[in-house]
Amino acid sequence: MTELNREQQVKLLRLARLAIAGSLGIDTGIVEPEFSEPVFSEKRGAFVTLHIKGKLRGCIGYIEGVKNIPDTIREMALSSAFRDPRFRPLSKEEYAHIDIEISVLSPIEKVSDVNEIMVGRDGLIMTRGYNRGLLLPQVPVEQGWDRDTFLTHTCYKAGLPGDAWRKGGVIMEKFSALVFSEKELDLV
Repeated sequence: MTELNREQQVKLLRLARLAIAGSLGIDTGIVEPEFSEPVFSEKRGAFVTLHIKGKLRGCIGYIEGVKNIPDTIREMALSSAFRDPRFRPLSKEEYAHIDIEISVLSPIEKVSDVNEIMVGRDGLIMTRGYNRGLLLPQVPVEQGWDRDTFLTHTCYKAGLPGDAWRKGGVIMEKFSALVFSEKELDLV
């Protein structure tokens, strides 16, 4: 996976913030960054996560690359802020309090043995039929889960019984992610 340096990460975080601000009619006075570097033309899966005071406020993304990185980040920032079905749309009053986190995903790999899965490095996707659930690599770390608990909760996210991963018939996939946030980079 091509890494993004700090300057490139900051550009993507600014882009996400500008997209949300623009949709709320807030003038930040920040100029949209340019994305001429070759890495930005890559099609990558990515998620944008919003937190307020450490609590989840929205998280939506593409599992696989369908658009270039900046276009994906812009779209997912708006989706996280205004279209996550778990939350009401972000308000102007909440805008100043959000911390934006971006996860840029590696290509997805099939898992043939659960021992290949490393908590903190891997995100997981569980699929059976039309049921599909994904948890990002940072989730089990934030929750203090071991590998089995991570697998169980990924099944729950897919709408499956927690032990479905043990019983077969489930496609398990993993990916890694480059995760960075405004808070981590001292931008808020």
